Amino acid sequence: MTAETVLDTIDRLFATHGAAEYGGEAVSQLEHALQAAALAEAAAAGPDLVAAALLHDVGHLLHGGGYAAGRGVDDRHEDLGVRFLAKAFGPAVTEPVRLHVAAKRYLTAARPGYLARLSPASIRSLALQGGPMTAAEVAGFEANPHHAAAVKLREYDDAAKAVGRATPPLAHFRRYLEAAVCADA
Repeated sequence: MTAETVLDTIDRLFATHGAAEYGGEAVSQLEHALQAAALAEAAAAGPDLVAAALLHDVGHLLHGGGYAAGRGVDDRHEDLGVRFLAKAFGPAVTEPVRLHVAAKRYLTAARPGYLARLSPASIRSLALQGGPMTAAEVAGFEANPHHAAAVKLREYDDAAKAVGRATPPLAHFRRYLEAAVCADA
């Protein structure tokens, strides 16, 4: 699969499944992705992190199984998403995506008050994803060279649930995706 095919598949996934409910939140999958990417862009993040913000939940679109946490299932969407994204993107995109669930677990353990700011749907999925990290897990997470980018991505993710927030359209972010594609993809 070429990088161009992956980018075209991303467009199709959002066109086909983007209107679906975003995990018990009041926004759609596409609205959530666009808000996360717009927040990264507004923070002057580089193309890799803007791309990761846009694509962090692509695993939900790939499996198309609806809101798994509502059924008591951790769908491991981060792993499915990374397997797909690795066909076109390198670790600067894929690692924050892979780690964005772990970043939620990390922040609940490492940042006082973080848990209280999570939405009910995020709290529900946190329990399925392993809950707050242990001290050993925190140390391991902090040792990962991509942990800081994953934490930033998680912050964009958490803030990307505002009903009616205006964002640029998906096509606006294509340039970030193209800039983040691996040269050998």
